[in-house]
Amino acid sequence: MSVVTGKVWKYGDDVNTDVIFPGKYTYTIKERADMAKVACEDLDAEFNKNAKAGDIIVGGKNWGCGSSREQAVTCIKERGIAAIIARSFARIYYRNCFNEGLAIIICPEAVDAIESGEEVTIDFDNFVITTAKGQKIPFPHYPEFVQGLIADGGLIPHVKKELGLA
Repeated sequence: MSVVTGKVWKYGDDVNTDVIFPGKYTYTIKERADMAKVACEDLDAEFNKNAKAGDIIVGGKNWGCGSSREQAVTCIKERGIAAIIARSFARIYYRNCFNEGLAIIICPEAVDAIESGEEVTIDFDNFVITTAKGQKIPFPHYPEFVQGLIADGGLIPHVKKELGLA
C-alpha cells in the first residue's frame, strides 16, 4: 500500500452520516467533486473550509452511525482524506469505506494518543501509526482482499481489474 503523512482533524463519538454529508444535499448533489465541497459542513466549518488532500480524520467510537448513504464516504474520499482512524465504525459505514477504497483503521490506542492539528504518519505497509511525539502504534493488518480494494480505489475498480476489464 503506502505511507501517508497528514494533518489530523479529530472528533468525538457517534459522528453521524448526516453531519459528514449533510442530509439536505442527499437529492441535490450528484457529482462526486461537488460532494467533496460540503464534506463535514455540519460537523466542523473549519474542516469544510480548510481540510486538504492527505489530511487524516481521527474519530471516537461509532464513526459514521446513522443512515447508510454512500455519500458520507464519497465526500470524504473525494476531499482527498488519506484515512480515518477511529475507536470503532458503524457497520455500514465501515463496509462503504472499503467499497469506495477509503482506508480506515480501528485503533483506540491511536485515538487516545493523537491530538487535533498534529501531523501523523500511517505506514500501511508495516501497519504502524507514528504520532507527532514519535510514538509508534501498531494497528491490525488488513486482509489481502481489503488491501486490494483500497489499492485499486474501491470495489468496482477492483472487480474490473480482476476481470481484466480495467
